[in-house]
Amino acid sequence: MGARHDQHFLIDPTAVSRIVEAYPVGGRRVLEVGPGRGVLTAALLGAGAEVTAIEYDRLLVEHLEGRFTDAIAAGTFTLVQGDAARSPWPDFELMVANLPYSISSPVVFRLLHSPYEAAVLMFQREFAERMRALIGTPGCGRLSVMVQTWARVEACFVLPPSSFSPPPAVDSMVVRMTPRDPLFPIADPDLYADVVRSLFMQRRKTVRNGLRAAAGIFGRETVDRLLAELPGEVLASRPEALYLEDFATITNLIAAPQAGPGSTRISRRFRSRQSGGSSSFTSPSGDGP
Repeated sequence: MGARHDQHFLIDPTAVSRIVEAYPVGGRRVLEVGPGRGVLTAALLGAGAEVTAIEYDRLLVEHLEGRFTDAIAAGTFTLVQGDAARSPWPDFELMVANLPYSISSPVVFRLLHSPYEAAVLMFQREFAERMRALIGTPGCGRLSVMVQTWARVEACFVLPPSSFSPPPAVDSMVVRMTPRDPLFPIADPDLYADVVRSLFMQRRKTVRNGLRAAAGIFGRETVDRLLAELPGEVLASRPEALYLEDFATITNLIAAPQAGPGSTRISRRFRSRQSGGSSSFTSPSGDGP
């Protein structure tokens, strides 16, 4: 039987306990996305959290309203019917959720630009591994770069398909995210996101050709200036070979009419690579030096 609205309900009580224990939730305002039948919701409430849950499925909303009548009346549980990828989010301190797979990406990108203290989230294992992929390696992509720019990501544990009903076709992974400031100065976060998106849309092309293809976004004159100012090693690389400092440098060069002091950093880093040195950013979990 297929999963209604792409939800696979967690049925492993040990896993539920481990999720709730992954970060202190007592007395905290928790946002839960896709509560489903309320197994995780009940555990969060039992641990003393004040929970707001966003559920898309009307039938599940009715079920939750019946199951948590007392908590709703007491004000410890608020239930919202809607699409968590688009609906307004309330103020919250923590996000704890077994996310429906189809909205994992939009929820994560939205979370990165929201005020929060921590998030304990379950994803398909492949998605979680891409979030944690080592920057500068073939496994990294737009998701890896954006998440690790704005957050630390730690793997908590892996769950097999038998932990869910109906069982998915793949393993799942629970991760803990905590926000942080970028490791390198970024002049314009929105422009940074555009740079990362544009380059990875052309991930099989070199940075030189990816920038040329993005002339409609950044402007032909700006792209010509980048091609003149960026080191040849950078321009000849593919996006997956760049580090966070490289994306920041490209962004800052676009944002500033004249190259600033930080523009030489990217050149030094590539010279270090050529001479057998290593990058200053090597942590697979997104932790800084």
